[in-house]
Amino acid sequence: MNIKYPPKPSTIKESIKTAVENFCKTFHPIEQDIYIFQDEITKALFCECHIMASSVVSLGTIDVPLDAENQSEYRANRDVVEDNAAFLQMKDDALNKRSFSNIVAEYDTTFDKEHPLKIIGGQHRFIAISEALEKGIDQIHGVKVYFGLNTNQRLDVQLISNTNIAVSTDLLDRMLETVKGPQLRMWCQKAGLLNEHEDFADKKQRGSRITVRSARTFIMSYYEGTKITSRDFSNKRTTPILAKTGGVDDEWEHLKSIHPEMWEDKKLLAAGKAFSELVQKQKSVFTKEDGKISNRDYADKASSYAIVAAWAFVAGVLSDNKTRLDRHYALSKVEKTDPLNAKVLARAKHKTDPDNYRGLGTRTDAKERGRLAELFFLQAEKGSGITKELADAAIKKYYAKQALLEAQEAESKV
Repeated sequence: MNIKYPPKPSTIKESIKTAVENFCKTFHPIEQDIYIFQDEITKALFCECHIMASSVVSLGTIDVPLDAENQSEYRANRDVVEDNAAFLQMKDDALNKRSFSNIVAEYDTTFDKEHPLKIIGGQHRFIAISEALEKGIDQIHGVKVYFGLNTNQRLDVQLISNTNIAVSTDLLDRMLETVKGPQLRMWCQKAGLLNEHEDFADKKQRGSRITVRSARTFIMSYYEGTKITSRDFSNKRTTPILAKTGGVDDEWEHLKSIHPEMWEDKKLLAAGKAFSELVQKQKSVFTKEDGKISNRDYADKASSYAIVAAWAFVAGVLSDNKTRLDRHYALSKVEKTDPLNAKVLARAKHKTDPDNYRGLGTRTDAKERGRLAELFFLQAEKGSGITKELADAAIKKYYAKQALLEAQEAESKV
């Protein structure tokens, strides 16, 4: 077998050359000549070849961390979708001896030495091939194998590998946050928004874990709220922040740069813990003894992006007013009904809302976040919980404030 490197092979590390040689000796590609290519953007080195399913399965794994050295228990791959129609068809194809391609992997023996082929892209193909192999079907499959990747190169390969499977923006957020470090995840675990050793959801859906976007939204809105005193709330523009998704969020990166202490901020952590209690209480009200959820929309109400943003924003505003902050945090302890009174919120609307509007907390626009901020701020005045009258008053206060601010702005131009 001949291994052919790109121009100037002398610039390639000896460790990578050794890895390529060991890969060829271990996996026995059917090609006589193995060409090593270099990605011109990241300078990552890779080859494309064909190997037997038995080698892929016995020496490969889809249990691959993005950062094996520092965050080895957290995965960059999305969850396997067992009931997806395309996946079920893929399994049938494998049983009918179809050869697959576009399996993307890294040859890496620095961890899990028993499985040096780390599958980065094509995990559904890997499972289909594995199940077919159990029935004695050992076909040749095409793989693209990378060597000597650093963390940034590995992230790039992950992103490229997922672009052809309509990867969710939440997974992209999780991958990008993982590269930045474990701080956000660890903070969510401390706050109770994630369980110990639990990672962010790779896609926001009913009953899912918190997403990176939700966590960023909470923290960004909290700090945005701290810019306004509780005394000035009624005459300031109060729009909670919704974090961006599917790419680098410059506002989030800027916030981290000006608040490097956020991970040790006791007030922020207290807010996170209080909100975690609200989330759990809201779910528990609609959870039956057998564990089934009686009304998923109501049970997950606290996970609405607009509610996450508005609740955190008001927590930030009230950080200078302990009495009212305690009432805000005590919302989870309301006994009369579910803490958010989801049924009332579902019916709360303004005369300007369209007919298909389904109530407070169902949309994510600035107006929705602003109206909910008014609701939570107003609730903290007495701390007696959310009622129809409170929701109606909050909506009216929102529009009254908007009119006042617009009038002040117009007057300033006179």
